Amino acid sequence: MKRSLTVNILLALTLLALVILVALPFWWVVSGSFKLPQEIIARKPTFFPHSFTLQHYVKLLANSAYTTYVGNSLIVATFSTLITLALAVPAAFAFFRLRFPGRRTLFRVILLAYAFPSIVVLIPLFGMFTKLGIIDTLPALVVVNVALALPFSIWMLRSFFAGVPKEIEEAAVMDGAPPTVILRRVMLPLIAPGMASVAIFAFITSWTEYVFASVLIISDAKRTVPVGFAGIIGQYQIDWGLLLAGVVLAVAPVVILFAFIGRWFVSGLTEGAVK
Repeated sequence: MKRSLTVNILLALTLLALVILVALPFWWVVSGSFKLPQEIIARKPTFFPHSFTLQHYVKLLANSAYTTYVGNSLIVATFSTLITLALAVPAAFAFFRLRFPGRRTLFRVILLAYAFPSIVVLIPLFGMFTKLGIIDTLPALVVVNVALALPFSIWMLRSFFAGVPKEIEEAAVMDGAPPTVILRRVMLPLIAPGMASVAIFAFITSWTEYVFASVLIISDAKRTVPVGFAGIIGQYQIDWGLLLAGVVLAVAPVVILFAFIGRWFVSGLTEGAVK
């Protein structure tokens, strides 16, 4: 009993430490974005703001193209997420259900895409996109982001398909349902957590991608948040208030995404489905 209580206390303290470790930087960024410049750079830091101002947000939105960068990132991340899901779901289902020669080998080869740094394919992709005439366009970033997120998404969704009880699929087959109907009406509702995970993964990957966006995009009007925001910070030197305000606005879409589909991150949707 004492050991159990001690273990619970240690686990609680460990969890509290992890929460503080993760939440403290976010609190520091959010609270700092509302502080006056002199309070931000004060020698004695303040945990709670002694002042309140929106001047950093006003300066960021009024004197820069930050809203354009956010709009571009939203377009790229949204289309990248939708296309990744549209391709990963049937591909993962095919690897899970269909039996064809070389299935296991092909599945492993797909995962080899993560064995090489993305910078290795930057120059070949630039040459290819130049010939296609899509340099300095948002579709170029969508193609790159889908290619980066798709292999891991297929692997993740295949694991979710494998977790669905076989009795459910067998019952649908006995009822005469073809594979497309089984996928659309039976499997998709049961792998909703997996699709939510893939959506969040693809969205964050697209939202934070910097290397390809900095090379494939030339004009300022087509830049995404990571590249455009880096230019703003360089333009205004080290304006810490501007920096903190930009970080808050950049993180906001990801937080909103979690708020809408985070509830799908629960287990047991298939519990009792056979009955």
